[in-house]
Amino acid sequence: MARANSNFNVEDGRESGVEPHKGLEFDSADVAREFYNVYATRVGFRTRTGQLYRSRSDGSVSSRRFVCSKEGFQLSSRTGCPAFIRVQRRDSGKWVIDQMHKDHNHELGDVEESHPPVLQQKAPMGRKSSVEVSSRKKLKLLAEVDDGQPCSSGSISVKRVRTGADGQPLAEPYAGLVFTSADEAYNFYVRYADEAGFKTRIGQLFRSKNDGSITSRRFVCSKEGFQHPSRVGCGAFMRIKRQESGTWMVDRLQKDHNHDLEPHTGTHKKSSTASKKFIDEVNGGLDSLDLLEINNGVHFNSSQGNNIGSEWYRLLLDYFQSRQAEDTGFFYSVEVDNGVCMSIFWADGRSRFACSQFGDVIVVDTSYRKTNYLVPFATFVGVNHHKQPVLLGCALIANESKESFIWLFRTWLRAMSGCRPKSIIADQDMAIQQAIAHVFPGTRHRFSMWQIREKERENLRSMSTEFNYEYEKCIYESQTNAEFNTMWNALVNKYGLKENAWLKEMYEKRESWVPLYLRGTFFAGIPMNESMESFFGTFLNAETPLRDFIARYEQGLEQRREEERKEDFNSSNLQAYLQTKEPIEEQCRRLYTLRVFQIFQKELLQCYNYLGIKSYEEGTISRYSVRRCGNEIEKHMVTFSASNFDVSCSCQMFEFEGVLCRHVLRVFIMLDIREIPSCYLLHRWTRNAEHGIVCDVDSGVSFQELKALMVWSLRETACKYIESGTTSLEKYRLACDTMREGAKKICRHR
Repeated sequence: MARANSNFNVEDGRESGVEPHKGLEFDSADVAREFYNVYATRVGFRTRTGQLYRSRSDGSVSSRRFVCSKEGFQLSSRTGCPAFIRVQRRDSGKWVIDQMHKDHNHELGDVEESHPPVLQQKAPMGRKSSVEVSSRKKLKLLAEVDDGQPCSSGSISVKRVRTGADGQPLAEPYAGLVFTSADEAYNFYVRYADEAGFKTRIGQLFRSKNDGSITSRRFVCSKEGFQHPSRVGCGAFMRIKRQESGTWMVDRLQKDHNHDLEPHTGTHKKSSTASKKFIDEVNGGLDSLDLLEINNGVHFNSSQGNNIGSEWYRLLLDYFQSRQAEDTGFFYSVEVDNGVCMSIFWADGRSRFACSQFGDVIVVDTSYRKTNYLVPFATFVGVNHHKQPVLLGCALIANESKESFIWLFRTWLRAMSGCRPKSIIADQDMAIQQAIAHVFPGTRHRFSMWQIREKERENLRSMSTEFNYEYEKCIYESQTNAEFNTMWNALVNKYGLKENAWLKEMYEKRESWVPLYLRGTFFAGIPMNESMESFFGTFLNAETPLRDFIARYEQGLEQRREEERKEDFNSSNLQAYLQTKEPIEEQCRRLYTLRVFQIFQKELLQCYNYLGIKSYEEGTISRYSVRRCGNEIEKHMVTFSASNFDVSCSCQMFEFEGVLCRHVLRVFIMLDIREIPSCYLLHRWTRNAEHGIVCDVDSGVSFQELKALMVWSLRETACKYIESGTTSLEKYRLACDTMREGAKKICRHR
């Protein structure tokens, strides 16, 4: 077995001419990366660090991929090059190439190595308190500049100086620029970006394999990547690397942007306070230890309480960074209050894509509050086209203040590209009500049933069985506003509950929990009288210990997604039996998923038990009284317009669930309507719902937003395709043949 030792260096590699091959052994992953860089320089291409894979047992890195810089399509300069090597850690601690591809799909040429200029060094200076730095109104990076010599602080040597919008000298970054800290480098790049006309985000960080300390950081243009519709894949960035002296030097830089710039954006005014930065939404921020460094090792008191143990931040931030290496759509954000980490939110690419399909109704599950919890774990859950719960994000909530929930909902909205839900099911606490009204104006808020049941047990525990029967009848059987008011008043008078404070409050808020007032709003058919089951079931709860959290989270998530994959397979490969000869049954069987078709079919079969009588007609508008045979009490009114096929029913099942009710279907059969109008076949319930993100997009969406949506859609489809195509060698060959045929068709449409 060939072997590269840990003393491998660029010059030795260039002279030896060793080429990568399976079985080549290295002392560390860093040595393997250095070897691949040398090989790439000699052959004529550049490299990037690709995905890393972690052990499920202890979380340690088990393998790494190093790829050609033109791998993927996230930037216009990339060509999807397949060249790479993958090194895997053996039990001996060595790293061995176990997979590789040497061929490129682009021309190779000479690669110039950029050598940072030799900088004038000064005697080491004592490190200043970052608290002192953050208290300054403005970070003066250029106190004195004289012909490119280092400034008086000795921390930055400036190569080029130009004048900014405020008339002050503006330093431009260049390879070799030195800073005393990563914080100082970030402030410098923010100021440069502000004057140049763009905004910044904190990109990836890289850690030492020896001690876990941070070795380099990337600061990128805010339009880098495609994870958000506003991003256009901009390639501008600045990377800093920690030197042995403790300083940080710019070692990689790209200044060109692929979008228009807007000079003097003013962003540095918002970003100059050290305690409020370095926690970014997508590509990683500093962990809790970094915040301690920023605050000179002292935690400032947060203005609010915090129910999250400090040990959770390191665990989750490390997990988030490893997930981002595998999932480019992974999003996370940490709320920071006076330099202290507070609430945390995260969502993987699959959840963000699911929100574009099923984000019209969300359940904010904070049922952790039922118990004396160890972890305030909350979830955002939707309903997919199989009527299954689908994860739309997770959070640890630091406290239950209005400000905390406003931050949480705003962060969720930003992660989901501004996709506002039509309705939300969440607790009735005043802080949550106010936060929803603030962040989601116009969205219907329905109270969580678990909390209502808790309050009923607390406030009505002494009431008789007869009262409970009448109470339930009033809540769930009232058909009109007048009927509800009459029954409610009779109830509180009969049992002497006029002064019951809780009942008074619930009556005032009746439009947020009584079914009568909610039927006209779309809630994807989530039942009114029962709580939605926890997404993670028994895998996770409010008492899950820290050591088990990540493993149980992934197990629960994978089980749910496996259930979704099974339903996808069943809907694509199985057909339900037709039980009538109605053409509309065949139409819906062809379009709906199996689960939704079962709901429709039940309504269709039930409609034969009803009798419809026309009670009114004026022009093209007709009204029908539809009642159950042998039951004069159970009846509903259906209004139908012959001119445009508009139809509505007093039961409001379609408005609430998105599936036509038995009363409307009875009228359709009476009128010999053989095809349901498309407006009454919601795309979200069809077999192709997962492909609806592009075809359902509003015409006002910009090209860049549309492109980002298409990237999400294709990525999700590709992931499912890969899962199916790698189950056997035969399926793999079939998948390759199918992709080649697809590529030919795409090329013909250029």
